[in-house]
Amino acid sequence: MTPEWYVLIEEDTWMNERADGVSLSLHRWRLAGTYRIGQDEAAAVAAAEDAALQYLPRALALRARHGDEPGREAFLGRDGVWVVSVRQRELECHVRVSIARLMHARKEAEAPPKSLKEKLRGALDGPPPLPQPWSPPGRPAP
Repeated sequence: MTPEWYVLIEEDTWMNERADGVSLSLHRWRLAGTYRIGQDEAAAVAAAEDAALQYLPRALALRARHGDEPGREAFLGRDGVWVVSVRQRELECHVRVSIARLMHARKEAEAPPKSLKEKLRGALDGPPPLPQPWSPPGRPAP
């Protein structure tokens, strides 16, 4: 497999929940986009910089009006990862932009449906054992 460079954009997504009368703001990072650039690493670095300076997070894009120009602070880390803070109308979003090489890809595969005989056998024998968790080669699984 020839190395293909990608620009990865992650967004900090949040939702507000109430639990026991307390308002909670729950945050999590999600991969918002993967953009194939090609075999040129320099082109991927330039595309990542452009994304860090231009990309508008979905939460702000949904509320944007024609002519809006959000505030933006973009930080470039030593490892080449951009961390961006974008603000507009008292709403702030965070974005991470990085470049990466695609090293492995596998398509999803589903097992064939169980026959009636296999379903009955499973009901009588109980569930199959869980797969072992990953551990480094040469070390026993926890």
